[in-house]
Amino acid sequence: MSDLKAIVTEIERSSFEDGPGLRTVVFFKGCPLHCKWCHNPECISPEPQMMFYPEKCIGCGLCEKGCFAGAKVLCGKEMTAEEIFSQILLDKDYYVKDGGVTFSGGEPMMQPQMLKSLILKCKSAGIKTAIETSLCIFDCEVLSQIDFVMADFKIFNNQKHIEYVGIDNEIIKENFKKLDKLGVPFLVRTPIIPGINDTVEEISAIRDFLKQFKNIKGYELLPYHPLGVTKQKALGLPITEFPIPTDTQMEVLKQHAKL
Repeated sequence: MSDLKAIVTEIERSSFEDGPGLRTVVFFKGCPLHCKWCHNPECISPEPQMMFYPEKCIGCGLCEKGCFAGAKVLCGKEMTAEEIFSQILLDKDYYVKDGGVTFSGGEPMMQPQMLKSLILKCKSAGIKTAIETSLCIFDCEVLSQIDFVMADFKIFNNQKHIEYVGIDNEIIKENFKKLDKLGVPFLVRTPIIPGINDTVEEISAIRDFLKQFKNIKGYELLPYHPLGVTKQKALGLPITEFPIPTDTQMEVLKQHAKL
């Protein structure tokens, strides 16, 4: 396992938005989904990519030696399990009761061997683990050892799911059932994308599906934000932007998301 490596885009420290308490978040590169609204499009490809921000370019002509202005940024760095874990350990004293490390992406479940190694290291050090996943991939060994799961359920209507996410959602529904049987606590989240899944019917259908599970700890709705648009431009990808849902829209939908 000592030569185990993965491509990581970023290791974010001191996050309060990626699980209980204060978290260190490891963002793995690679995702089998192609959500039109993805706010981390740099994590879709499993390979390192160059990102270009023309507004930062100062025209110095020194691109080959390295971009000093930050206009050209290489996204994705190969790291070993030991290198990743050494970064996680930096925040160990701040995790306190609920904090710990969150594995995110992309889709971290594309890196099962790396996850198993890191989970084992974290357990040995008394560090709690969590994962942010689309549940399009299921690995019993990984998910049975994780302390907390945050899983997306993006669209209940299967045809829309295929059109906007890129895969059939039946496998995701089955994986939710498998996850519940493991006894691991999990939170479900839906990004609200106006014009796609921002209806009472859609959210109610997801809520009704989730009511069958014993280990679900909550259902949250997250408003779309255009963070991914700037990254799409920097990667040279087609630009896809959606309206931002209003507070009123979100409040109405949240009333129908109560389990």
